[in-house]
Amino acid sequence: MSEESALLKEQRDRVMILTINRPEALNCFNMPLLELFGKTLSEIAFDREVRVVIVTGSTENKNAFSTGADLKERAGMTPDQVRLYIQSIRNLFTAVEELPKPVIAAVNGYAFGGGLELALACDIRIASANAVVGLTETSLAVIPGAGGTQRLPRIVGIPRAKEMILRARRINAQDGLDIGLFLEVVQPERLMDRAVEIALEIAANGPVALAQAKYAINKGSEVSLPVGLAIESNAYAVTIPTKDRIEGLTAFREKRKPEYVGE
Repeated sequence: MSEESALLKEQRDRVMILTINRPEALNCFNMPLLELFGKTLSEIAFDREVRVVIVTGSTENKNAFSTGADLKERAGMTPDQVRLYIQSIRNLFTAVEELPKPVIAAVNGYAFGGGLELALACDIRIASANAVVGLTETSLAVIPGAGGTQRLPRIVGIPRAKEMILRARRINAQDGLDIGLFLEVVQPERLMDRAVEIALEIAANGPVALAQAKYAINKGSEVSLPVGLAIESNAYAVTIPTKDRIEGLTAFREKRKPEYVGE
């Protein structure tokens, strides 16, 4: 399999579906895939035809979203190469989190280690009913290094995150739904259709507003309420002079669907 085929791209209307395609390795991340994923995100960030991104895993051979780091590759790395890998995967998932477009994780099976960390960096997570996830790094005498120790507590709470990480515990999709990790759990055959349904609903909204709302939520959740309100105010101000704001008001008055252009 060529390096370029390790990440498949499919555009449906204004939704870009990125499929991790290393089924022979349970869709785990090696260095070439990290580089390809990062390059793809940089292109999407400036592509006005893409309003929402869905990330999922190939199910060609096994049912996996991603099982994280390619441990066979890692076994041959020097300590410095491991440090570079960890920095690369951490930076990639931060780029997912900071992408100025909403990102949906369609978790279609196993998501361990870096696989779950990727899902945690996405804005919305939905799972198939047969998904099994966990941050299992402590069982290998390391810790989650691509944001897991920081993002999981912010999503499910500190006690639950500690329990999952310290026990290296795997949980099923329903457990993930119960603790707020997943927004929805659907049958496997419905997963992508549901992800696209949600993505299209989001894509119908103003692109500038989507980017600013995501920014305000991400940055505001890390600061005090007064500072968060200031962030919100500044983000709102960005939308005021846009053509899309005028289009939204006009469409409402004319009782029609707005046609946003991202300006």
